[in-house]
Amino acid sequence: MTALAGAPRLSAIVRDYVAITKPRIILMLLITTVPAMAVAAGGWPSTALVIATLVGGAASAAGANAVNCWYDRDIDALMRRTRTRPLPRGAIAPRHALLFGAALGAGAFALLWAAVNPLAAGLTAGAFLFYVFVYTIWLKRRSVQNIVIGGAAGAVPPLVGWAAVTGGIAWPPLIMFAIIFFWTPPHFYALSLRLADDYREAGVPMLPVAAGEAETRRQILAYTLVLAAVSLLLPLTGAVGWLYAAAAGAGGLGFAALAFRLWRWPDAISPMRLYLFSLVYLAALFLAMALDMAILG
Repeated sequence: MTALAGAPRLSAIVRDYVAITKPRIILMLLITTVPAMAVAAGGWPSTALVIATLVGGAASAAGANAVNCWYDRDIDALMRRTRTRPLPRGAIAPRHALLFGAALGAGAFALLWAAVNPLAAGLTAGAFLFYVFVYTIWLKRRSVQNIVIGGAAGAVPPLVGWAAVTGGIAWPPLIMFAIIFFWTPPHFYALSLRLADDYREAGVPMLPVAAGEAETRRQILAYTLVLAAVSLLLPLTGAVGWLYAAAAGAGGLGFAALAFRLWRWPDAISPMRLYLFSLVYLAALFLAMALDMAILG
């Protein structure tokens, strides 16, 4: 009976620890890593290398997210969207969350150093530290540019994937980095329009709170236009061909059209529609890179 009674408790603990790693965010990071590796290799790289890179990248991102949950537990308790997370409701002790996150980050660095290469390990560790110290601790509660600058951490995976295959950095992964960097503001600003009351209650200076919804919609459009242009730079490097170029062109037009509608006729379109489209857009764009390699070589 004791063992049977303990099973649900263990299951709940595991679920809580998984929750503070924010697995949906990790998935998006991994989706941008593998295509970069395929482009770097000119095809499918070593499966063992892909697995090691993904495990290391996922562990590092999970650790950074856990530390973020540890640090933000006070404001998470104030927002409707986050007040049921494990730390605000007392399911995980704060020090345990911090140690868990730090251990994941350190383990990821060690794995990537041993199984991939030092550059991939260093880039991953840099993204971990940037997300924790620059975004979470410094910018999030102090600057309206928090998500813009802090978003650089989420743009590192293509650099890691490229470095894992080649041992270096080149223009194609830098453009992939820029794609994710300029994608992050319209993606997150759309969500923040929906959650503005939460951020206002918690005192977090997200753009809709600090500058108003009209300015947020304007910046969504501006960043989307820059993103669409940047996405078309990758074929100019010769790393990808017409298949990716067609996907980037069509996706950029669709994204820009939605952003324009949100700016011009905000009552006619929900910001969540643009938010959801942005998720599909980024995944499709990086999938097009991989398909370009698979089909066109």
